[in-house]
Amino acid sequence: MKLNTGMRCHDLCEKMEMEKVFQLAKENGVHQIQLAFAKSISNYDFTTGHYNPGFARYIKEQLDKNEIHVAVLGCYINPTNPVEELRKKEVARFIEHLKYARIIGADMVGTETGRLSSDFRVTPETYSEDGYQLLLKSMREIVSAAEKLGVIVGVEGVFDHTLYSPARMKRFLDDIDSPNVEVILDSVNLIHPDKVAPEAQERVIRQAFEYYGDRISALHVKDFVFDGQNQLFRHVGEGLFCYEPLMQLIKEKKTHIPVLLENSSRERFHSDVAFLQEIYDRV
Repeated sequence: MKLNTGMRCHDLCEKMEMEKVFQLAKENGVHQIQLAFAKSISNYDFTTGHYNPGFARYIKEQLDKNEIHVAVLGCYINPTNPVEELRKKEVARFIEHLKYARIIGADMVGTETGRLSSDFRVTPETYSEDGYQLLLKSMREIVSAAEKLGVIVGVEGVFDHTLYSPARMKRFLDDIDSPNVEVILDSVNLIHPDKVAPEAQERVIRQAFEYYGDRISALHVKDFVFDGQNQLFRHVGEGLFCYEPLMQLIKEKKTHIPVLLENSSRERFHSDVAFLQEIYDRV
């Protein structure tokens, strides 16, 4: 069975006109994408307040014309921004993206869960109960809108963000208690600097599937190294990530799940897919 692969639009090409972005994806055999409007498209204004259903239908027409499906509409906000005015703006931007997703046919609107700092710096306060409660406040506003619109919110954990571990993600899913919230699993993002050994990586991945495997609806795949405490991303197969446990679990439990490559490119995409497919077939 073939992996259901795709990639991020802003890895495919530099920011350019939307019509050219989608055409370039089709020409390079990329038919499933993660689309982040602000990172990928140069000829339209996607700031809050510019949404209208006619524009969303036009985007849908361009996607269909190029045989492209949006697995994740990326709207990566900081829902734990401690400056209330800025937090509200982030939430409003995400809710507007939910309206786009409903019409363009995106599977979900995705975000990471932020840090408890106004400038997004790494800070231990992010792991605090105050940070977690602020995340819940933002996400409850977002999820209320998602439920009314019938759209899925995709939430992605990261080791130095508010949802920093599988256990924290499980608590969040229990607390938010909504069928409109699913998980975007980026296994690399859950690997702490002190958990790089292959057996430690496998424990984290298996814990994620044990705690909320039924809620995992999309995968991000990349590679990494660490420079001290700083995680540096690499092309697939060029870092420390152990792919076999992840491929085994998706083979057993998540047939046809969207697998979105990060840190790829149109020149590398097909060889990166072949690399992952070989592991998937082997495990």
